Amino acid sequence: MTFEPILRDHVVRYPLMQVEDAYKLVHQACMGSEHAVSDLDSVRRWMARELAEMGDGPDDPLIDPISPDGRIARVHLRPYLAAGHDPARLLDAFVQTANGYRGSIEHLRRTWHDVVALARAGVLPFDAQRLDELGQSMAARGFPAIHHSPAYEHAYRPAYRVVARAYLPILR
Repeated sequence: MTFEPILRDHVVRYPLMQVEDAYKLVHQACMGSEHAVSDLDSVRRWMARELAEMGDGPDDPLIDPISPDGRIARVHLRPYLAAGHDPARLLDAFVQTANGYRGSIEHLRRTWHDVVALARAGVLPFDAQRLDELGQSMAARGFPAIHHSPAYEHAYRPAYRVVARAYLPILR
């Protein structure tokens, strides 16, 4: 299994996607939630604020598998709520993922290398040099999580949680 079909799908759905958004997608697919959750109250407040302020957005799927093996997914908040699902269950799954799922920096490094190669081959609409430079910068910083690009934020108003599918029964 490769990451190519996932990235190609995202490029089609989100044509204003930038290299930073590609990195964020790869990072989430390889590492799961961005970091361990130690302050549950702040995570609850963050989600409550996001639910209250997210407004309208694109017609995202409820479940958006982002890892080639399907174990990691973005669960988009708008369709999740529209389907009548409990936000508390999603929050629990997010916290379990953040605290229990361990990704691999080496997997992230290999996947990013593949993304750069796809851009060089003309398969992806990204500048391979910019991808390579971003990858080098992220590697030098220990491959941190980053935010979506301003263009992506403005165009798509992303509202989702990254979860391991095993932690949310509706995703199995």
